[in-house]
Amino acid sequence: MAAFLRDKRVRFHHCDPAGIVFYPQYFVLFHELMEDWFTEGLGEDYAGFVRGGHGLPTVKVECEFLAPNPVGDLIAFELSLAKLGTSSVTMRIVGRARGVECVRATIVAVHSSLHPLQSVPIPAKLRAAMDLYRL
Repeated sequence: MAAFLRDKRVRFHHCDPAGIVFYPQYFVLFHELMEDWFTEGLGEDYAGFVRGGHGLPTVKVECEFLAPNPVGDLIAFELSLAKLGTSSVTMRIVGRARGVECVRATIVAVHSSLHPLQSVPIPAKLRAAMDLYRL
């Protein structure tokens, strides 16, 4: 098993007036991480995936905010899979900054067609690529 690794810099626009990440912005960072994983880790261009009528909408999120991240922080994210179902994927995301775990999340997403919006099985090639990231 390999985790997909990506560093993300905390930008001014991520922060609240206290100068730390405003918690909803972590979800934006998580989605960016997932898009990067698709394109760079799975070899499936995420933009093309969506333009091709597919999606991976989130249906459940559990998140713990363990330490604040100020503007300028570099968060080292790891994405791995806790579960790979027929049409669903459970992603485990851990973020660390300055050697400290700062955020962790479990996200369940469902592979879907966009027209009509309904779950569909993950294609075999994509599933095989995803399986390399399973815990």
